[in-house]
Amino acid sequence: ITVSEFILIGFSNFPQQLLPTFFLLYLLMYLFTLLGNLLIMTTIWREHSLHTPMYLFLCALSTSEILFTVTVTPRMLVDMLSTYRSISFTACASQMFFSFTFGFTHSFLLMIMGYDRYVAICHPLRYNVLMSTRDCARLVSWSWAGGSVMGMMVTMIVFHLTFCGSNVIHHFLCHVLSLLKLACGNETSSVTLGVILVCVTALMGCLFLIVLSYVFIVAAILRIPSAEGRHKTFSTCVSHLTIVIVHYGFASIIYLKPKGPRSMDSNTLMATTYTVFTPFLSPIIFSLRNKELKNAIKKSFHRKFSPLSS
Repeated sequence: ITVSEFILIGFSNFPQQLLPTFFLLYLLMYLFTLLGNLLIMTTIWREHSLHTPMYLFLCALSTSEILFTVTVTPRMLVDMLSTYRSISFTACASQMFFSFTFGFTHSFLLMIMGYDRYVAICHPLRYNVLMSTRDCARLVSWSWAGGSVMGMMVTMIVFHLTFCGSNVIHHFLCHVLSLLKLACGNETSSVTLGVILVCVTALMGCLFLIVLSYVFIVAAILRIPSAEGRHKTFSTCVSHLTIVIVHYGFASIIYLKPKGPRSMDSNTLMATTYTVFTPFLSPIIFSLRNKELKNAIKKSFHRKFSPLSS
């Protein structure tokens, strides 16, 4: 059976009277996410003092968050106020590819940001050698290439399956597990297991390397004799560590929580919250927890608006 379009029913079981409220909330968060990340990127671009590896990685991270948000959220907002929610086969495949690409790129960038902090704290004398401009650009390029390969591989595997019977996706987007439930054929179960193993291995591999980096970082910080020195050194890691906890913490709550009788409703609410809320938090965390970036943003605003005030 050739499927020309899928029907998305993720919001069908959602409390309909709450949809306008959540639509407005998510719209404001979406706009703030775009503006916040654009502000970070513009500030890093304009302030020469921020032209360092750490902020190069942050700029790439903001780019991936903007692209991921643009891929998923506008379509979700439109469907929240629609009565008939359908998506074509091609659009569904494109959405899955781009969401996986930018999602995995985000995880890879968090991993290399952890490596950057490890080199800066554990090998400060070799930092300029190990994290040269060329090396940083290469790491960012590999992150984007890795995300693209993962997105292409998962999308091609899923959409080469045969979809028969129902074309109803029990989600608000083209979610890979929801799509795999619609596939039929002898190889479906093995493909499902393979996709899950590939995704989990990649994400858990990134998390393992991040945790390993912080094991060495904490060990190095504890060897610093003064409390002020320990605090100053650890403060350079706080924003990155917070983003990692938020990113993996929310994902764990969604995918590892036990299934209940009302799991369909709660899963939709939590999945939409994760999709919109985590990118929304990122510019806030980096702007508030990173003193150097916060001062650069204030300086940029002051330079732009000081002629008006005078």
